[in-house]
Amino acid sequence: MTNPSSYTPRGALTQNRPLADLTWLRVGGPADWLFQPADADDLSDFLRALPDDVTVFPMGVGSNLIVRDGGLRAVVIRLGRGFNAIEIEGAQVTAGAAALDAHVARRAAQAGRDLTFLRTIPGSIGGAVVMNAGCYGAYVADHLISARAVTRSGEIVTFTPAELDFGYRHSDLPEGAVLIEAVFRTDPGDPAALETRMNDQLARRDASQPTKERSAGSTFRNPAGFSSTGREDDVHDLKAWKLIDDAGLRGARLGGAQMSEKHSNFLINAEQASAADLENLGEEVRKKVLHNSGISLEWEIKRVGEFGT
Repeated sequence: MTNPSSYTPRGALTQNRPLADLTWLRVGGPADWLFQPADADDLSDFLRALPDDVTVFPMGVGSNLIVRDGGLRAVVIRLGRGFNAIEIEGAQVTAGAAALDAHVARRAAQAGRDLTFLRTIPGSIGGAVVMNAGCYGAYVADHLISARAVTRSGEIVTFTPAELDFGYRHSDLPEGAVLIEAVFRTDPGDPAALETRMNDQLARRDASQPTKERSAGSTFRNPAGFSSTGREDDVHDLKAWKLIDDAGLRGARLGGAQMSEKHSNFLINAEQASAADLENLGEEVRKKVLHNSGISLEWEIKRVGEFGT
């Protein structure tokens, strides 16, 4: 089979494509297919002609993802240059799903618009919307006006925040839909002041997190209360890193995987770890934290694919 779809795409379609180099943790087996569409119409036509029984997995820059060693029995969709435009008109910022969060924050700040909460969030806009990403008390749900996506059936649809029904690290984007663009509302700000704020955020992040290591951001969610819009209520004021520390697991290792010494809620590929090393260490941490505190940590990193043999 040379093409899972009856449509011949204009973008790049690669069979049996290894995914490790496309994830921040640098682990994972191959996808049956990797499709990098040329533009929205190319993506729409490809999905419309794709048989219904073929699984579609949208993938951003792999910043919050473990692809298991056995790889993915799916068509992985990864957006590139045709989807990374950033446009600013008045109070509205429109960003392609492949635009990096940090780039959107910086471009907005240069234009005197405040999306500074995005500056330290790893990944791209598509993932930020799908996961209702947030930082420093602000969330995508607070700023999103609308989002465009190509559905599994190939339709290009615009979603409102109400239709996405945001929760904590969650949205109700339909299964198999690929987000292609988002429109944000912004407040005004002095460009120099916004730049200073972002630099301060970066300094705080670098001081407390292993930003120079191969990680995928926070491994587990903080076990606190959250509102229906995804905002933390701080009902319990519990932090995952503290529960991990209390269980004596800061710096814990399994194979090439390690819980960071610098921030114990960061799982890092310390020495040629396999996906199994990383996931098994995470599960061991969950088991010991549950035994020690009675609290079951929930994964924040998404884990997909088949286990290796």
